[in-house]
Amino acid sequence: MVRLLNVYTISAFVALGGVLYGFDVSSISGIVDTDQYKNFYNNPLGTRQGLITSAMAAGSIVGALSSSVLGDQLSRKVTIQIGAVFWCIGAALQSASNGVAMLITGRAIAGICVGLTSALVPVYQSEIAPRKIRGRVVSFQSIAITCGMALQYFIEYGCSFIDSTASFRIPWAIQAVPGIILFTGLFWFPRSPRWLASKDQWEEALTVLAFLRTTKKDINDPHVLAEYREIEDQIKSEREIDSSLLRELVSKKMRRRVLLAMAIQLLGQLSGANLLNYYIVYLFQSASVPNPRLAASFQYLIKLLMTMTAVLRADKWGRRPILLVGAVTMGTWFFVIGGLFMRYGEPNPILNQPYTWVVISQPAVTRSIQAFCYLATATYSASWGPIAWVYPPEVVPLRIRSISVSLALATHWITNYALGFGIPPLLRSIRWRLFFVFGSFNFVAAITVWFTAPETKLRTLEEMDEVFEHGKPLWNSFSSFRESNSLDMLARDIEMGTTVVHNASYGHAADGRLSGKLE
Repeated sequence: MVRLLNVYTISAFVALGGVLYGFDVSSISGIVDTDQYKNFYNNPLGTRQGLITSAMAAGSIVGALSSSVLGDQLSRKVTIQIGAVFWCIGAALQSASNGVAMLITGRAIAGICVGLTSALVPVYQSEIAPRKIRGRVVSFQSIAITCGMALQYFIEYGCSFIDSTASFRIPWAIQAVPGIILFTGLFWFPRSPRWLASKDQWEEALTVLAFLRTTKKDINDPHVLAEYREIEDQIKSEREIDSSLLRELVSKKMRRRVLLAMAIQLLGQLSGANLLNYYIVYLFQSASVPNPRLAASFQYLIKLLMTMTAVLRADKWGRRPILLVGAVTMGTWFFVIGGLFMRYGEPNPILNQPYTWVVISQPAVTRSIQAFCYLATATYSASWGPIAWVYPPEVVPLRIRSISVSLALATHWITNYALGFGIPPLLRSIRWRLFFVFGSFNFVAAITVWFTAPETKLRTLEEMDEVFEHGKPLWNSFSSFRESNSLDMLARDIEMGTTVVHNASYGHAADGRLSGKLE
């Protein structure tokens, strides 16, 4: 019998933190071209609109950098709840805003929540998930983001027909609903077993692990004991290292992994996805796409569909090939879009528009640009969208996982802030060349992954030292990849009674006998 609460349902629920991220993205893209919004906020263009859009990312930088300390001290779960409180405050300020200043403040406060949850939700998911489905489970974060984008966009599209400020105040107020649900629901969810172990709460760690891995919550299950043993050995090994957290973070052994986690988040942002997420309506307007707001809505449905398919592939195809194929394909689509705008576009004859380059009376070109924008969205959603959330929590050990992921997500949000602020003026100044810039970044991403990113699928979090230090070139890691069976072997040894599971070194009451059972 399948329990209501299991790894899948817990991970799906905590991914509401991703829904909040998606809500915030669409909270701008769905209303940015409406008359109600432009009239009330005095038609913000260029840098002013960039400040509004990027305010969320500015708050997220603070949240991401705070997530390490709060997540390690208060637990991943409690910190996510704190983030939900910030989210509700931010939603209230946005919906009640009386001008640009209050709107920016509300978005920045909501951003603190997004920074906290975007860093800690994948960590929590990766720490509760079995190795064979970890990629799928952490990909729930990406699905949740796209669900939030689609849901908020359609809410705003429906409200756009209201001829008053309620057209944007209602959607911004509705944002608080998933935040309230997330805060309340987490009271019934377990804390991460690996976090509990790091705080020497061994009995609860074993109980939670048994709850997550067996239907009968059997603490004597050999596979539960084997994973418990790996966690115990990893923490013991980390504590024997006579080094400060900062020194370990920048050590030769860990520096490469931390920089790789940061690079994956950086390159995911530089893929051009934010151009499509925040300003797709501008692109469709400049390409003369009929009813651009309705046309943009299909992008969110494509994102949702392709992200769901990516969840099924993450643990089958592996992280490395998905990132490589995604980067090369995304780069190709952006160069095609830029080429079409360059060849068939012309200066916009209408002043005071967010775009200064348009395609006029070229229906075939218009349809092609629209199609390639959809293809770019589909490619990102099936590759870098979900995998960029999966990879950073995987590649570093428990001792520095929170701080490493917080640095990776701070990189994400610093880049997001720069893009949210910079894209509007760049669209007006360098025009079609912007697509070539993002296309080039995608090819740089492919080269980076090829030379620096090993395959991590089907490995336990405690086996990443072996993944990174096997001595072979990293670009051979996929072709030479074999599924690890060390956990299964340890489980067999415990079941046969040849391995003892104990915790005497920490004074823990549960002491293993030769049978591998716990008293």
